[in-house]
Amino acid sequence: MQKVIKDKGISLTIVLSVILAFAGCVGGQLGQNNSNEYRKGMVVSASEDASLVGIDILKKGGNAIDAAVAVQFALAVVYPNAGNIGGGGFLVYRSAEGEVNTLDFREKAGFRASRDMYLDPDGNPVIDKSLFGHLAVGVPGSVAGMVAAHQKYGKLKWGDLLEPAIVLAKSGFKITARQARELNGLKERFITYNPNGTALVKDREWLEGDILVQSELANTLELIRDKGMAGFYSGPVADSLLAEMKRGKGILSADDLKSYKAIWRKPIIGDYKGFKVITMPPPSSGGIALIQLLKCVEPYPLKQWGLNSDSTVQLMVEAERRVYADRATHLGDPDFYDVPQEQLLSNAYIEERMAGFNWAHATPSANIKAGTFKVAEHEETTHFSIVDKAGNAVSVTTTLNGSYGSAVIVKGAGFLLNNEMDDFSVKPGSPNMYGLVGGEANAIMPAKRMLSSMTPTIIEKNGELFMVVGTPGGSTIITSVFQTVINVIEFDKNMQAAVDAKKFHHQWLPDTIYMEKGALDSLTVVKLKSKGYPVLERGAIGRVDAILKTRWGYYQGGADRRGDDKSIGW
Repeated sequence: MQKVIKDKGISLTIVLSVILAFAGCVGGQLGQNNSNEYRKGMVVSASEDASLVGIDILKKGGNAIDAAVAVQFALAVVYPNAGNIGGGGFLVYRSAEGEVNTLDFREKAGFRASRDMYLDPDGNPVIDKSLFGHLAVGVPGSVAGMVAAHQKYGKLKWGDLLEPAIVLAKSGFKITARQARELNGLKERFITYNPNGTALVKDREWLEGDILVQSELANTLELIRDKGMAGFYSGPVADSLLAEMKRGKGILSADDLKSYKAIWRKPIIGDYKGFKVITMPPPSSGGIALIQLLKCVEPYPLKQWGLNSDSTVQLMVEAERRVYADRATHLGDPDFYDVPQEQLLSNAYIEERMAGFNWAHATPSANIKAGTFKVAEHEETTHFSIVDKAGNAVSVTTTLNGSYGSAVIVKGAGFLLNNEMDDFSVKPGSPNMYGLVGGEANAIMPAKRMLSSMTPTIIEKNGELFMVVGTPGGSTIITSVFQTVINVIEFDKNMQAAVDAKKFHHQWLPDTIYMEKGALDSLTVVKLKSKGYPVLERGAIGRVDAILKTRWGYYQGGADRRGDDKSIGW
């Protein structure tokens, strides 16, 4: 019941309405400085240049998918260590009306790939072969993914969405201090794998503020603008890629390029305390793993225990070691392997997995194996989150795998190639570059998509959009998304605070809790070690870019300060 009180003829409800309206105006103004809250839309990405491109598309009447396409191509220019047209990724979409969909544009092994292609005569992995150079490259999927997304949901003209990236490549952009350090540090590697030269190498050291011009990449983007898929997977760009493969003794062929297709897949949907979690299915391992983790901790009073308390950390670590063990055995490309998705996500299975958990001491990972069923059913990626004026939302994680991928830049076309072949189980039971152990489900096969940890996710509350979230970070992607979601739902953090919060990570093997400096206080570390948990400090974990819709209907951004990430709204 609304109670109206009048004083001197003025209705209190009118006064309150005026105050709230003023507060909304002030909030919008403050959003540019402090509160970071906006009404009409938001883009959060790894680059200020790319975020500006996305918000400009929204202001011109484009929807979230239009902005995603423009941001993806802009990142290929201004964020070359992970933004790409020579890699692949995943997209999770939710319309303003509640329609949900997911797009798989993950890279694939070439038709000439073979199970033991990275093993020496004694059967041992030759690490560099799957990490650097032409043999490490999977068939790129990013261009096909953007074309598919635009064809299904886009609103603006395709060519208009590529124009900002073309301008950035032609005219150049100012590199950040972080990018200058990266390019200088990788100079010798770029020279080794690109003896004919590349725009990423200068005669002198790169400096913050230097202009990076990429003319060859601009020409490639123009062909994609004019011809769509054909501008990349056939014609001059494909010819340049195939010539690059021949020069470096790679295995990708014209048939690999012409046969590639992005695939729309049914989302993984789960529930956590009334929140609907919409996330990516295999060949991403992230969606299943995220839902498993949330189910594992749901029965426990995390809010009461507090953020990064010893009990909270212990519970989350025990959940993580079990989920990553399942990942190693049961997850792979569903077109090649019958993933037991229903069983992995069943409440009975989760309860059984956590039944062996003992508060008194750590469960050694050596004692944790993947669950069994009677019936089978480099930390450099980039993520961006977008919401448009109508409320359509998109969560996109895309990658070259390792930072700057295989280090091979296609001569004449100007784009970096991925090193995604390392995401296969090069030898089942042996770890990849992120220390992740895989099994037969993720063994190399021709035309197969390699398993990924990417976890683009959208969350609803009471049938309305609540959060758009994702992160780069290799094996830490899943746990970074998990902790960010928990930070908001359980610990009442706003979006930026949830992203900023220090993180920890466990992935079954190696049996170690990795933590960012300051993530756990000294007493918590002592308590965990006393129970048998090895704890090791490491560098930054994840670079989450996320959007939260507040109860007042504003979009609140969280751009990770671990990088040069930027949240821009309007």
